[in-house]
Amino acid sequence: MSNPSETAAAAPEPIPECPHCQKPMPLCICDSVTAIENRLSLLILQHPQEQDRALGTARLLAQHFEDATVRVGLSWPSLSKALGRPVENASHWAVLYLGSARAADLETEAEIVALNRKGEVADKQRERLGKLEGVVLLDGTWSQAKALWWRNPWMLKCQRVILNPSRPSRYGRLRKEPRSDGLSTIEAAATLMAGLEKRPDIAETLNASFERMLARYREVQAEMPELAPKPAAKDRRRDFRRRK
Repeated sequence: MSNPSETAAAAPEPIPECPHCQKPMPLCICDSVTAIENRLSLLILQHPQEQDRALGTARLLAQHFEDATVRVGLSWPSLSKALGRPVENASHWAVLYLGSARAADLETEAEIVALNRKGEVADKQRERLGKLEGVVLLDGTWSQAKALWWRNPWMLKCQRVILNPSRPSRYGRLRKEPRSDGLSTIEAAATLMAGLEKRPDIAETLNASFERMLARYREVQAEMPELAPKPAAKDRRRDFRRRK
């Protein structure tokens, strides 16, 4: 009969998590993160039940930008409260829209499309996108992102935008997207920030970082499957990306 104290002593040491990306250290790629000086502010609202530490990208994304904020919660009374500083005009902030509109159905070839309240292509696209001061992204499964949308009515004051990505998500088979134009949070930010700031280098940096993260995930999955388990067959839709 084994001694309980010996059993406890034999228990494996917990693997520490990175304090920055919050991934298990074997999955961390923070040492390769390249800082980006951004003109547009970035606010990422993460649903508190978003638990995908292995394949999630929100905190990795935020580390790249000098002006980026991650907030975990369900609701905030205003954009200013969510951001932690005053915002004079919420309409000068874009929010990646949770509607059914698709760029492919709107007869536009633009990569970033501003919508009006009816879900149609808004007039004066260049003017609307040119006056933006920041971007709001929602991080979580589709249902979680939808909950964030409905619980924060101040988002109705923001400029709704959708994306028209030129390629499918780099997640590939690791995560099944609900729509063919679905992207990870970091990929959505790459398209938005690079397009709005007219800086292709932003997209190159973020997408390269995402590819390194996925490569590390596959390596760890082969060597330490308990740290990087295969995604569940149902509901792999974790980040809010360019969709619905």
